[in-house]
Amino acid sequence: GYPLSLCNDNCQAGYSKRKKEGKPFCCYDCFPCPEGKISNHKDADTCYSCLINQYPNPQRHSCIPKTFTFLSLKESLGMSLAVLALFFSFLTTLVLWLFIKHRDLAIVKANNRSLTYLLLVALLLSFICALLFIGPPEKITCFLRQTAFGIIFSLAVSCILAKTIIVVLAFMATKPGSKIRKWLGKRLAYSIVLFCLLIQIIICATWLTTAPPYPDADVYSLNTEIILECNEGSSTMFYCVLGFMGFLAIVSFTVAFLARKLPDSFNEAKFITFSMLIFCSVWLSFIPSYLSTKGKYMVAGEIFSILTSSFGLLGCIFFPKCFIIFMKPDLKFRTTLTRRNQ
Repeated sequence: GYPLSLCNDNCQAGYSKRKKEGKPFCCYDCFPCPEGKISNHKDADTCYSCLINQYPNPQRHSCIPKTFTFLSLKESLGMSLAVLALFFSFLTTLVLWLFIKHRDLAIVKANNRSLTYLLLVALLLSFICALLFIGPPEKITCFLRQTAFGIIFSLAVSCILAKTIIVVLAFMATKPGSKIRKWLGKRLAYSIVLFCLLIQIIICATWLTTAPPYPDADVYSLNTEIILECNEGSSTMFYCVLGFMGFLAIVSFTVAFLARKLPDSFNEAKFITFSMLIFCSVWLSFIPSYLSTKGKYMVAGEIFSILTSSFGLLGCIFFPKCFIIFMKPDLKFRTTLTRRNQ
């Protein structure tokens, strides 16, 4: 046959050879390996794929191990979200301390003081809960993340629902001959909170016993990285938890909207209406972003939604009251309709 030099050079690594039609066997063309494949020696007949946890280098002649990725405290995104969560936790603790210190003021007593404390504790826990989402997924954190978030948020929203229902009933109880007065009091408020919380606990318990979340590695979504994540176990149960929270928020919004013009100097309904509007908007925008993003950005999106919606509740409901405590001393001691019904 012909000497090699008369026909063509060798095909280098990163290429595969293909015989030229009608030419002697030693004559062939060299073609670059297709996307995702390599050849690691000269005159390779075919290119082959890397292992599942590797990817080809730019020259396509060797495989590089994929790196692991998750939302870490060591990177700016994880660190800034953690700092934000801790700052909001501190702010909530400050508001709780302020309300306990001024517990005898009419504005604190209005709309059920014990429910107010419970709501602030729930908001504090929701900010702390966001920290569970930062760091490498482990069995215990995956187990707790979504269920803790679901139960804590349901507690917060059911407190708001109970507060709003009490406002409406308190107003109705002032009408002559009303039998509603006997229903008012802490027992009704706690019953509403307990009932709503119990439903969410049952949903979460069903999730954890049938298909609990677990640590997982997604090797397919990104070309150069392996995503370490918590697999939800059952997406249906995750959306049931979110759906029940959404249902509570919509009911709270509706009741608050109807009660917003009731004559009461400390009627929270206007603030609750706005806070529920923010809450629903945040979580409605979270779902498409949850479905469309992968890896640490999806986790960061959920943390951001938790922090934003919790801060929306804290800001709308409590900051106006804090303003009155500090700036409007004449309003502090005004007797109110709801004060008489506590």
